[in-house]
Amino acid sequence: MNAFVLASSGAHAPEFASVAVPQVGERELLVRIMAVGVGIHDSYFLPGGMAFPFPIGIEAAGIVEAIGAGVDSHKVSDRIAFVSMMQPKGGVWAEYAVISVDSLILPMPDAMTFEQAAAVPVAGNTALRALRALTDLPDDGSLFIAGASGAVGTFAVQLANQRGWAVAASASPRNHDYLIELGARLAVDYHEADWSEDVLRWSTDGVDGAIAIQPNTTASSMRVVKSGGAVVTVSADQVESAGGVHVTGLAYGADVRSELDALMDDIMTDRITLKIEQVYPFAEADRALAKVQTRRARGKIVLSLSA
Repeated sequence: MNAFVLASSGAHAPEFASVAVPQVGERELLVRIMAVGVGIHDSYFLPGGMAFPFPIGIEAAGIVEAIGAGVDSHKVSDRIAFVSMMQPKGGVWAEYAVISVDSLILPMPDAMTFEQAAAVPVAGNTALRALRALTDLPDDGSLFIAGASGAVGTFAVQLANQRGWAVAASASPRNHDYLIELGARLAVDYHEADWSEDVLRWSTDGVDGAIAIQPNTTASSMRVVKSGGAVVTVSADQVESAGGVHVTGLAYGADVRSELDALMDDIMTDRITLKIEQVYPFAEADRALAKVQTRRARGKIVLSLSA
């Protein structure tokens, strides 16, 4: 099969190669990959015990081709979207991948395309876990989202609105109208020195919580959160709680599968906007990875293998 792989342990960039189709084992699914969700993590989220050349990638949508012993939750021909548990047999930047049945697997709505489905699991899961971590936000609370125009932020703005929270968000100026269309009440430019003053004026005495999506935005986000509030750091910035503002990570222990299923349905009924900035053909996977590494994508970047 064709795949984009790391050729050796010292390789820093994936390359196109022909490798063997992985063999399905007990409690595993063999999936024919139809589309891949591209993330900045794809070239370095790697499992232990892997053999080279190793196909990269953890998020995709496709069709179940074969099932291993002990699998009764899925059947051949099921259309699924999923996040692989960094399977040592190889990732999803390939024509086929093996995944554990314990992975995050979502059934696809009938009318959803593979490209749409591949854009949901990682960003949706991250956004929902970030919101779950804001345990003390009141029903009519206010929220600041730092770096909100990407895939995670696009979902977080809309999901926060569904909860009745007023949202302020930061992004480059070209994305301000986009964020307002998604439901943000205020959009600020993080390049401007006084952006935090704009948020404080909008919220009067500070927002109830914040989600810092982009790296190195946690500390600055704390400036606009009122005492007793919290900042959820998505990119794992190493920042200590201070000034009455608690810094926390994603709610990894939360079970958000039913919320992800609801998110898929909301996308298909236009209650939630799924933004895919660009779909690249599989042969141009290196270009897609370079795009997400700029951290300037609006919404999600996807690879298509269905053509």
